[in-house]
Amino acid sequence: MADFDDVRRLAGSEQGLCVVATTRTDGSVHGSVVNAGPMQHPITGAEVVAFVVRSDARKLQHFVRSGRASLTFRRGWRWVGVEGPVDVIGPEGAETPGLLQEVFRAAGGDHDDWDEFDRVMAAERRVGVFLHPERIFGQP
Repeated sequence: MADFDDVRRLAGSEQGLCVVATTRTDGSVHGSVVNAGPMQHPITGAEVVAFVVRSDARKLQHFVRSGRASLTFRRGWRWVGVEGPVDVIGPEGAETPGLLQEVFRAAGGDHDDWDEFDRVMAAERRVGVFLHPERIFGQP
């Protein structure tokens, strides 16, 4: 049985690259590739998988409407999936720049100029998406 330690291990082995899926209004699946990583939720402290998306992204509209997502990390034949409810933080609020940096780092990212990172995130109105694991499964 897979657990959150498996999520941490596989997320780190691919620099957080994973497939995230949600549903469209017609019930069909919307999938895309994102960089995500495990971290503590900035408000509750619970273990979550977090990633950053543009506020105009169609997937964000689906996350907000459905309130749920599924994502899968893989490395070779090993993989682990996480399913559960999501919440979104941003783009407004003083906490967003530091929070998006934290999410970016959790997903394996680094940056030479954090001020520039913050500027771009604000200009693109990026938000943090936090997936609360209700179910973890796979072949870790």
